Amino acid sequence: MADHVDLVLAQWQAQRPDLDVSPMGIIGRLSRLARLVDAELGRTFAAHGLDRASFDVLATLRRSDPPHRLTPAELMRSSMITSGAVTQRLDRLEARGLVRRTPSASDGRVVHVTLTDEGFALIERTLPAHLETEARVLSRLTPDRRDDLAAALRDLLESLGDTSA
Repeated sequence: MADHVDLVLAQWQAQRPDLDVSPMGIIGRLSRLARLVDAELGRTFAAHGLDRASFDVLATLRRSDPPHRLTPAELMRSSMITSGAVTQRLDRLEARGLVRRTPSASDGRVVHVTLTDEGFALIERTLPAHLETEARVLSRLTPDRRDDLAAALRDLLESLGDTSA
């Protein structure tokens, strides 16, 4: 079965048969997939009063060791949001009573961000729905194909310098 990217590739092949347009097949599908997955996840987050960045901050705090506390810099490194978005996101989450910022007892320049009881409860309610959405999105792939895709994407990310270090 052909998809939109197949149409684009065929058009380029007809117009520029001298070029290898096969990379467009992968990059185009990754781009389209990212938009579609973001929309699916966005609906799940919205049903819980969150957006992607808010979910990511709460989830990052939740998966850290108790007392589920990190500095803004640690949050940025451990989450999927940019440094510029951290302060803005924390302001909003703190205003909603989902996180609390407190100065470090040992260094007044350092602030710690901690999940409140309400923030903890919200991420506990949202995480199962998020995982159900991800599983639904991937449901057409067998476990082996999921493993292969995860490995290929990991290799690609590493080749572009995206590592855990």
